[in-house]
Amino acid sequence: MAKSDFLYLASQSPRRRQLLEQIGVAHQLLLPNVDGDLGEDAEGLEAVRPGEAPASYVERVTGLKLDAALARLKRRGLPPAAVLCSDTTVALGRRIYGKPDDAAHAQAMLAELAGRTHRVLTAVAVQQGRRRLCVVSESKVTFAPMTSAQIKAYVASGEPLGKAGAYGVQGQAAAFISKLSGSYSGIMGLPVFETAQLLRTLGWKL
Repeated sequence: MAKSDFLYLASQSPRRRQLLEQIGVAHQLLLPNVDGDLGEDAEGLEAVRPGEAPASYVERVTGLKLDAALARLKRRGLPPAAVLCSDTTVALGRRIYGKPDDAAHAQAMLAELAGRTHRVLTAVAVQQGRRRLCVVSESKVTFAPMTSAQIKAYVASGEPLGKAGAYGVQGQAAAFISKLSGSYSGIMGLPVFETAQLLRTLGWKL
């Protein structure tokens, strides 16, 4: 399949949109459960298998999300183009931290991450025609110690909800991050360098 002038982004994250725009990649959203197209279980795709390593988990989930997006594209009869998916997870050792269920869950997560160094793993998968490429970016983030009052105040801001590990590096949580190494954009949700490499491999000129 010849490369189109745009790709489909199968993500609801505004940060991923911004990061694609940053490197000049034209894109359209390909989201589940819109226009009467119901029935996709996005949360079910994110279930963790017993004993699953964080890197294996995030790569597997991203592949499943890409499969679902390709089926969505075909079902809706949209013009063919490359499809990009990404997923981010936070890991402390082998323990995987997804999105918090509620404020109490977010507080518990942050209490465990406070004063410690954890990993942020973001997988990116792109399919163009029959060709699929995937990469996993790994970064490390160190939180300073946080008091229970600081954690509660941060959770009350609403920022932790809907984010892996219950925080956003580009938001108020930055005040508690003493050190990070790796890909800042990867921690945000889309490693720009690795994404650009994948697209160049598929013939994109960025």
